[in-house]
Amino acid sequence: MKIRKATMTDLELVVEILRDGRNQLAERGVDQWQGDYPNVTHVKEDITNGVAYLVQADDGQTVGTLAIVNAPDHVYDKLNGRWLTNTADYVVIHRVAIHSQHTGKGYASRLFLSVIDYLETHRPDIKSIRLSTNENNLAMQRVATKNGFQKVGTLHGAFRPNELSYVYELLTKVRVTQ
Repeated sequence: MKIRKATMTDLELVVEILRDGRNQLAERGVDQWQGDYPNVTHVKEDITNGVAYLVQADDGQTVGTLAIVNAPDHVYDKLNGRWLTNTADYVVIHRVAIHSQHTGKGYASRLFLSVIDYLETHRPDIKSIRLSTNENNLAMQRVATKNGFQKVGTLHGAFRPNELSYVYELLTKVRVTQ
């Protein structure tokens, strides 16, 4: 599995994967992404800013997408909790989705391992990887903890009023290989 930066020619593919992810969340009764987020404008901004990525399986098929956003991410300024490390050298993973045609094959875990390896190889300055997910998104919570992320706190209303998000962090170069 590998990740590569998305380009404007990938715009429709990224949007399709995210819409499919929204539908999967709705089918599981998770209120995350139900509305106008993420939308085409967010994806265009991600691509323009060089933070949108596509995830490709070993056979070359595109199976997912994510954004890797550089610090600072002010959404986390109101963290109710405590970071594992106090650093400005972090990235945040946002908008992770594996297309439904490829779910159940372990791609989400391999995506996280690929991202961690990518960052440790290409961004040795990064000391921490952070992410958050809706309190009801049990699948993302499992994938995060399975890949060494530790729950460090919560955010209330950061993305929508009354929404509770769980926040996770992984210190780079400190993970246990599975």
